Amino acid sequence: MRVVVDRRARRLAGTDGGAALLGGAPPRLVHLVPRAQAVLGDRDELTVVDPLTRALARTLLDAGLAHPAPGIPGGPTRSEVTVVVPVKDRPLDALVATLPSEVALVVVDDGGADPEALAATVKAAHGTVIRHETSRGPSASRNAGLAAATTPLVMFLDSDVVPQGDWLDPLLEHLADPTVALVAPRIVALHPADARERGPAARLRSALGRYEAVRSSLDLGPDPALIVPRSRVAYVPSAAMLVRKAAVGRGFDEDMRVAEDVDLVLRLHAEGHRLRYEPRSRVAHDHRTEPAAWWLRKAYYGTGAAPLARRHHGAVPPMVLSPWTAAACAALLAQRRWSVPAAAAITAVAAQRLSRKLTRLDHPRGAALRLASLGLSGAALQVGDALLRHHWPLAALAALVSRRARRAVLLAALAEGLGDWWTHRDRDADVRIDPLTHLVAHRLDDLAYGSGLWWGALRHRDAAALLPVRPGAPPKGVAPVR
Repeated sequence: MRVVVDRRARRLAGTDGGAALLGGAPPRLVHLVPRAQAVLGDRDELTVVDPLTRALARTLLDAGLAHPAPGIPGGPTRSEVTVVVPVKDRPLDALVATLPSEVALVVVDDGGADPEALAATVKAAHGTVIRHETSRGPSASRNAGLAAATTPLVMFLDSDVVPQGDWLDPLLEHLADPTVALVAPRIVALHPADARERGPAARLRSALGRYEAVRSSLDLGPDPALIVPRSRVAYVPSAAMLVRKAAVGRGFDEDMRVAEDVDLVLRLHAEGHRLRYEPRSRVAHDHRTEPAAWWLRKAYYGTGAAPLARRHHGAVPPMVLSPWTAAACAALLAQRRWSVPAAAAITAVAAQRLSRKLTRLDHPRGAALRLASLGLSGAALQVGDALLRHHWPLAALAALVSRRARRAVLLAALAEGLGDWWTHRDRDADVRIDPLTHLVAHRLDDLAYGSGLWWGALRHRDAAALLPVRPGAPPKGVAPVR
């Protein structure tokens, strides 16, 4: 097999002929001894041919510094997969038409009003229907399908998705590695050409339809990733995920009506399994775009943060800040004449302390200053995001009584919103959204999620989901990957 170095990774020269790679999930600095550096060279990919390259590839993969290249040999076949679809009162014709003939199909009818029509559709696809006479929720439905599956692999697909192209094989490749327990595809917007009805076409032309096409919380981006808590891809949605049946046990927690997919991901990670995100596989989702339904869904997602924080303390924080980045950001938020010099001084001290740990690099002080600057910019982005999303009620109260707070919130709202538009504007090649529309929708998105987050925290009487954490130590209840 081949592995490809992550495009975000940065190389730093070492003093002993070796090198270091900066990046990964979570971010880290990995030193390469001269022999390993000689094997990798200046290339961006590595072919596994012997024990040394195998060990180096495993190190890079487990650090999130590299990803498997397409064409991994030795993966399972389609006949080893059962597709499980929970559904209630929704047609499945478009979804079923995309399934390879080799896979088994189990559809769980969660108390739908027309079981005969559903049964006819599933029968035509040579599938099996399990019926719940009364609705038990998506988690219970998925678990019923999981229990009925007789294959070693189960692909969960929600009833509002339509897989695209050759979607299954890229996922199966990753399971050539027996330590990988879950692989998830990229979730993209369902386009009119993919739909069998006029509704999605009209919704995609709406402002919220265009926003969701480039900024849906289900779309985790075009880059492959290791799924790790508190990283760029910290979770994957249950709308589409492929799992090893033996690894997930009884499946989803049926007591959780929201964020049950994140809970499953965190449990699998804590048990030492490897989890991967593969955007070459694409599954289209019929996003909610009616204003009221859209806003309520975003708020609903926010209510899941509190129960997750109780079960996996520190795994889903609003911010990850070290003491020095917190102090520097606090100085900048003060908006005094001394704010920028104070933040610069704090960063310089942090860089000097860090340089003492980078003596294996050619230019430890320069590298430390670069790392500290990146750390401060990342922290500032987190603080700005938290002001507008997780902690917006506090920011709103401060803005009522403080001119500086109003200025900070306004600047953050504009800068973060326009930066978010620039970052995501090309996520969907067939959709164009103007900066103002994106900015307004993004701010409403944050208000909705933050409202749900605070409602969940008050309901559970637990503020853990609102509190920042320090980087470094693994979250409580989440073990490092073995």
